[in-house]
Order: sequence, then structure tokens, then C-alpha cells
Amino acid sequence: MWLNTTASPFLLIGFPGMEKVHHWISIPLLVAYISILFGNGTLLFIIRDDHNLHEPMYYFLAMLAATDLGVTLTTMPTVLGVLWLNHREISHGACFSQAYFIHTFSVMESGVLLAMAYDRFIAIHYPLRYTSILNDTWVIKIGVAVLTRASLSIMPVIIRLHWFPYCQSHVLSYAFCLHQDIIKLACADISFNRLYPVVVVFGMGLLDFLIICFSYILILKTVMGIASGEERAKALNTCVSHICCILVFYVTVVGLTFIHRFGKHAPHVVHITMSYIYFLFPPFMNPVIYSIKTKQIQSGILHLFSLPRSRA
Repeated sequence: MWLNTTASPFLLIGFPGMEKVHHWISIPLLVAYISILFGNGTLLFIIRDDHNLHEPMYYFLAMLAATDLGVTLTTMPTVLGVLWLNHREISHGACFSQAYFIHTFSVMESGVLLAMAYDRFIAIHYPLRYTSILNDTWVIKIGVAVLTRASLSIMPVIIRLHWFPYCQSHVLSYAFCLHQDIIKLACADISFNRLYPVVVVFGMGLLDFLIICFSYILILKTVMGIASGEERAKALNTCVSHICCILVFYVTVVGLTFIHRFGKHAPHVVHITMSYIYFLFPPFMNPVIYSIKTKQIQSGILHLFSLPRSRA
């Protein structure tokens, strides 16, 4: 039997000391939330509806959009509940489940970006064999591998949370549950839960980033071998959207890590704000980036929202 099934629930916080303006703070968060749902939902609908987009590149983009929707839907209802209704209590089971999905989707995002880098490498290095190498079966296998890696890698530390006694303060530091926040309240040896996430971050996140960088070195080498300057520009242009998404994701990751590691003396509101940027900025920007830089997505959006012409 798990030790904390009858323990007091955890308490979430919004912006400490700013409770009187929680309703005002919720407005930009709500706008971002709705924009993320609309943007990523639109991408998924367009990719599903337009048969011209049934290609590996757009399948991976759909995975990215689904991942962004997942992390946003996991966090924002709880956040808005705290800011709007002052609904602060959350049971241990719900809190641990939320932490599991938040961290799983974060690892998935890194994995999907890596898969998209592999897609661009195959498209540029083996253009004539692109669809035969990255056929539907391989796309599904890659998607399942990304999901399995993320879900299994996070499970060990979340399972251990159920066994810890929580005799410290039950007040968490955010309006959602994070693993690193929960273990601060545990009255037990948390050495494994401190070390294991570091291994995951360096073993997966950093490794993914290095492989992505290496793939782009190979892509650049291949592009430089193309005789036509116009063809080189066209090939590189297909990578711009992906590169922008990589920068958006990893810059926010580095920023959040830097604040947590070296910003101990910074006001807590800075930590909270940076966490919202981490969870909201990439899901908000990814649909914008692909809508601006990808003509096929632009055409799909125009077709989706165009009004039918009246017949004479």
C-alpha cells in the first residue's frame, strides 16, 4: 500500500503576493492558451484533411503539434483554476499524474525535433529515395519509439513519488506539479530522484541536440555539393522552420535551467514567469513558424478559412 494515500493534498500557488491581480494575470495566459489550442489544432486538421500533406515531413509536424497540445492541456486548466477560482488543492495522485505527463511531453518534444532533423537529412541527402526510406511504416515506428522512450524514461521517478512520506509543507511553488518541486517536500532519501533526472536530461535532451547539430552538419555538406545556387537555397529553405523550432525549444530549456541553477537569489516570480515561458512559448510559436515559412501550410490555412464564392 502506498504511503501517502491518506496524506493531506498538495497546495498550488499562482503568483505569491499578487493574488489581487490574479484575474488580470490570467488574461494573457488565457489568450496564449486559446492561441495554442487554435494554432496546433488547425495544423492537425489541415494535415489530416489535405492529402497533399500526407508526407513524412508533415506527419512529424503533426506529432509536434500533438505534443504541444498535450503539454498545454496538461498544465493550463490547473493554472487557470488557481488564478480564476483559487482552486489550490490537488490530490497526490492527480499531482503525480500531471507531473508525469508534463515531463513526458517535454521529452517527447525533444524526440520529435530529432525525428524531424532525420526527416530533413533524408529529404536532402537522398531526395529520390525519400518516400521509400521514410514510408508510412517507418514514420509510425519512429513515432512509437519517441512516445515509448519518453513515457518509460519518466516513469521511474514518478513511481517513487508515491512511496515518499510528505511531512514538510504541502505548498508547491507553482500552479502545476513538477517533479523537482514535489521532491522538495518529501521526508525521505531522494538521492535517486535528484540524480536520475540529470541523467535523463544529459542522456536524452543533450544527446538529441548534439545529434540534431550533427545532422545539420551533414545536411550543410550535402547542400554545398549542389551545383545550382537556386537549388541550394531551395534545399536550405526547407530546413528553416525546423531550425527555428529547435532554437525556440532549446533556448527556453536553457533559460529555465539557468534560472533554476543560478538564479536562487532571483525573486520567485521570475522563476514562475520563466516556467510559463517554457511551457507556453514553444507551443505558441511552432504553428506560427510553420504557417509563415511553409507555403503548403499557408495554402491549407487559406483554403480552410476561405469563404465559398457565391455563384452568379
